[in-house]
Amino acid sequence: MTSPPHSPRRRSFLQAAGVGVGALLAGAGLAGRAGAAGGAPRLREDPYRLGVASGEPAADGAVLWTRLAPDPLAGDGHGGMPRAGYDVGWQVAEDERFRRVVRAGSAVALPELGHSVHPQVRGLRPGRQYFYRFRTQGHTSPVGRFRTAPDPRSARGSFRFATASCQAWYHGYFSAYRDLAAQDPDVVFFLGDYIYEYGITAANMWRSAPLPGARHEIETNTLADYRVRYALFKSDPDLQAVHAAAPWILTPDDHEVQNDYSDEKSYYGLSEEDFLLRRAVAYRAFYENCPLPALALAHGPDARLHRRLRYGPASLHVLDARQYRDPKPADAAEQHAPGRTMLGAEQERWLYHGLRTSDARWNLLLQQVGLVRVTENRVDQWDGYPAARQRLLDVLGEPGVPPAVVFTGDCHRSIAGDLLADFADPGSPVVGSEFLGTSIASDGDGAPTDNYTKDWMQHPWMRFYDGRRGYVLGHADADAVTAEYRAVPYVRADNRAAGFTLDRFLVAHDRPGMQKVS
Repeated sequence: MTSPPHSPRRRSFLQAAGVGVGALLAGAGLAGRAGAAGGAPRLREDPYRLGVASGEPAADGAVLWTRLAPDPLAGDGHGGMPRAGYDVGWQVAEDERFRRVVRAGSAVALPELGHSVHPQVRGLRPGRQYFYRFRTQGHTSPVGRFRTAPDPRSARGSFRFATASCQAWYHGYFSAYRDLAAQDPDVVFFLGDYIYEYGITAANMWRSAPLPGARHEIETNTLADYRVRYALFKSDPDLQAVHAAAPWILTPDDHEVQNDYSDEKSYYGLSEEDFLLRRAVAYRAFYENCPLPALALAHGPDARLHRRLRYGPASLHVLDARQYRDPKPADAAEQHAPGRTMLGAEQERWLYHGLRTSDARWNLLLQQVGLVRVTENRVDQWDGYPAARQRLLDVLGEPGVPPAVVFTGDCHRSIAGDLLADFADPGSPVVGSEFLGTSIASDGDGAPTDNYTKDWMQHPWMRFYDGRRGYVLGHADADAVTAEYRAVPYVRADNRAAGFTLDRFLVAHDRPGMQKVS
């Protein structure tokens, strides 16, 4: 378990991180350092080269995001920005030409937060589309759009969504995002691995493009390293386009910090102190580069990333399956220990309380690694935490708990299966369904079947498997949740691959388990 958030050790990390409450409030447009930026050096180049984004959609607003960076790949991690604060004005309008501006304000882009801003917009109407833009020193950003969440008081609200994960820039192009943007979802759920920490060299550069240079050959370790890596990934035009097209709700997995880490433990032997310092700067860079709420800003090595949102007929439970988990087990006895945890005790209590008390029609769990049972040796997934999984399945099966559908990233494959009350008894009741999304680009082109197909599909509760790149396109209303697996035939050669549907499934509110609909 993590140390208490206010321990002397945590405070020392917070001081090292160098982000105070004032910087957070200024970047969110909540407190006044606006005007203090009046003497900042002139920005001669376009500072909006990383695009714009929105996130955390509610029925009355959303978080807006941009990061000023006229030279996004500058090696020092400051994006070509002087070490000064800049006033950034923002507008929200009902029309794309901004003739009907309904909200406006300003935030301050400070070097402490990589010149990012995260203004929180309130006072909008539910279920409506809005347009937004930023302005600073005569430069105007691209226009983004978002739709507010449906009115939670409406029993018949519905929404279209997509899930995405695992976007290894160096393994291929993000053409799946171009197809996703064309589907015009109301919201995108991003389920982990926004960046990868590995050095980018000729050995892993599968995208048909020149190597990005020596600055990217090293594994990310410092704040500057992480900032530059985000800038490289965000340079993809299809990623920028889909950020501008819909609000995102994001949760990280392991590669935003380091592969297969667990709580305070590095899988690769870093000392606890060194790893926590790395986790602190990695979490900070994640906040700086994504449309996240203020609560997600790291305090030293700790960040509150699990949260709950109401979205029309669904309660969205956004989980953090990295920051509090027990390490990988040393043996079978440890793997099956009853006290073993994936989410940590506090997050487990928070989740179970939210599942049991939800007044929504659906509980949608947005999380990182496979919950469904596959094999005993998949110890990075919930298979490595069977007692914790059983505790969660027990709650999902309790009378009165709204039906649950789980959406998952990580596995680089499109996989679907039902969740049983007891996986040791294949005849036990279905208590939920899980849709695991494939990667946007990680692992290159992929194929319909591969070396992992047999493992996953050996069980009677599994319904679907495909190893190509893509995403999940879904729809939710009071009566059903649907999931359509979309794919592209290749990602390595170019960004022109067209998307197509692999298969479709439906989960009905009054009938446990998924049904194939195509």
